[in-house]
Amino acid sequence: MNLLILTRYDRTGPSSRYRFYQFLPYLEKESFKISISSLFNEKYVHNLYSDQRSTKFLNPLSAYIRRTSKLLFDRSYDLIWVEKEALPWVPSFLEKLLYINSIPYVIDYDDAVYHRYDQHCNPLVRAALSKKIEKLMAFSTVVIAGNQYIAEYARETGVKQFEILPTVVDTYVYTQKQSEPNENFNIGWIGSPSTSRHLHVAVPALNQLCKKSDVQFSAIGALGKDLVEIPGQLISWSEETEVEELNRFDVGIMPLPDTPWERGKCGFKLIQYMACGLPVIASPVGVNKEIVEHGVNGFLARDTEEWIQYLETLKENSDLCHKMGTAGRKKVESEYSLHKMAPKLVDLMKRVAEG
Repeated sequence: MNLLILTRYDRTGPSSRYRFYQFLPYLEKESFKISISSLFNEKYVHNLYSDQRSTKFLNPLSAYIRRTSKLLFDRSYDLIWVEKEALPWVPSFLEKLLYINSIPYVIDYDDAVYHRYDQHCNPLVRAALSKKIEKLMAFSTVVIAGNQYIAEYARETGVKQFEILPTVVDTYVYTQKQSEPNENFNIGWIGSPSTSRHLHVAVPALNQLCKKSDVQFSAIGALGKDLVEIPGQLISWSEETEVEELNRFDVGIMPLPDTPWERGKCGFKLIQYMACGLPVIASPVGVNKEIVEHGVNGFLARDTEEWIQYLETLKENSDLCHKMGTAGRKKVESEYSLHKMAPKLVDLMKRVAEG
């Protein structure tokens, strides 16, 4: 069975790595012959996430030509699995022309990308593209949604079939923290430079806590400019050291503003923290309210006062940290584990390919 996978990025892009690449061994084991083609390469991703962007790698023309050629001239596949959309910022009718109607088409969303268009500040973009994702969803055989918010949008578009598959981690790689508590209480955040702007939600609380000599803040993968107001250390992200750095945290945080785009996030930071046995504190936005069981595996903080309260509670109670971290780990193992989700994904792909 020939499967063509069209990702947005290569392995360096988090969404592509966790939504697609980590499932490849499971698909290959079930006799899928896979051709995977990323739209943007490692240089593009590195530049996209850099503090000092260069326009040298931001011209998408060559990437769009490769993607178009792949779809037009490589017709030896039985199923197509696409990350978000084949050609961003291109109208849906042009994108749909590249597909053969007889080949099943699965489209995967871990973000509410439709808001990139229907919430755009330019009225011309809204006029041309606000219905793009809706039309692509309706055209697809199956929509895979990373959370209920995206699934509800898919349902409203009248898609034939949609499945909710959250973004998951390999619990053999994300090991539970075993070390003794740090000398200083380490508040941690992990993410991409595109999401570190969300830290502003917790800035007043972090500033107040970090004034204490026994509290520190660490951010993995953030943009430097987003940490200017926060006394803390910036840690470069690396796939090889990611889990090691996470295990240096005492608590993992996920502040979010309550906006349409953020309601479509999959809460993946929380899943990473919890897989490592860390208690979490998050804004009660979108899927965060499903992942975090308030008072069980972490806390949901509605405002600065609550951010301060819950951070101080965990700082003063290492037993509670351990209890919540253990509960979080169990939830990840049962609901957000690659080894639980991979068979469901493989079964879905087989059913779609077989009609």
